[in-house]
Amino acid sequence: MAIIRPGDLNQSVAFDMMTDVPDGQGGHTRQPMTIETRANFRFLRGGEAVIASRLSGVQPVVVTIRRNELTREITTTTVMRDKRTGTKYNIRAIVTTDDRKFLEITAQSGVTVGGT
Repeated sequence: MAIIRPGDLNQSVAFDMMTDVPDGQGGHTRQPMTIETRANFRFLRGGEAVIASRLSGVQPVVVTIRRNELTREITTTTVMRDKRTGTKYNIRAIVTTDDRKFLEITAQSGVTVGGT
């Protein structure tokens, strides 16, 4: 992991997910929830699998965001959205950095996006 400075989080992303909300009668209802945060995008360019993905219109990316109470709710069923371009990403993996301050999210655009 490269060292992330505050100025490196220069993109804005949203995470769209469904969450359980108490209905006031002892049960829960599913409602959409959106988490917005700053991020750093690192588009993957390297190995054979990455090049093959890009040739088929799939762009893999690693997105770094701050780890906090809200962002810990993000899972691989959550849809990530670039707020500037509107591009939607499927989340493939979420890894906490060694210093536990950030989450590194491996995602792909150009594929069928699930979730909300």
